[in-house]
Amino acid sequence: MFIKCWGARGSIPVSGSEFLKYGGNTTCIEIRTKNNEVIIIDAGSGIRNLGSSLIKEGKKKVNIVFTHYHWDHLLGFPFFKPVYFSGHSINLYGRTFCEKSVVEMLMPSMRPPYFPVRFEDALADIHSNEIADSPFVIDSVTIEPIILSHPNKGLGYRFTEDGKSFVFLTDNELSYKHEGGLDFADYAAFAEGADLLVHDAEYTETDYEMTRMWGHTVYKDALRLAMEAGVKRFALYHHNQERSDQAVDALVDDCKSIIAKNSSSLDCFAMYEGQEITL
Repeated sequence: MFIKCWGARGSIPVSGSEFLKYGGNTTCIEIRTKNNEVIIIDAGSGIRNLGSSLIKEGKKKVNIVFTHYHWDHLLGFPFFKPVYFSGHSINLYGRTFCEKSVVEMLMPSMRPPYFPVRFEDALADIHSNEIADSPFVIDSVTIEPIILSHPNKGLGYRFTEDGKSFVFLTDNELSYKHEGGLDFADYAAFAEGADLLVHDAEYTETDYEMTRMWGHTVYKDALRLAMEAGVKRFALYHHNQERSDQAVDALVDDCKSIIAKNSSSLDCFAMYEGQEITL
């Protein structure tokens, strides 16, 4: 399983010299199966560059799996170039939240007065697939969903291929249980033994004094989850829109200090735009 990050920022895209290392685009992850099939997680602003890359490569079939429908995870879709090419196939996978399907959530973003091109005018062949509670399969990858603790709900995923597992839990508040959300122990069990855990780590403890119930996690809580789950590698993700490269580095350094004090072998880092990982 090949994984590439096209966006690791949370809430809104950012730019500037202080965001060069980790990048400014919002959530978008590319997975390539062993058969070179494309699975995309979310359509944040990072999907724009991914779309251009896929067009250049000549890839005409992609699968997009959505975690939830907050704006920072959808805003790149109208700028995803494969949408505008005939002969291309896009399979959308999402859960019905707020009584609306993934297509119903995407359509308003491509409708006047918000956007000049309507969703109905897309030239690609777009299919919508409803995600249930049970695992499903895309090519050689088995995908297991789990409900997140997040306002308006959301889904996290465990992607497994040939015995290797990648767990993706962004927009998941570990210190507060939102409607439908689960307990800390449930997320630890879900991530148990994973080769890679990417988890929301947007806040510091100081941040959280003002942002409790906003749907995101203090980085130390995400680290504790990784350690209790016994994962091999842990990546901080959904970086706060005001968190500079230097400040993200400081969070990673603190995590590594905690890991060392606990005599753990956990590999910890902050995910950055353009990062490539092979499991």
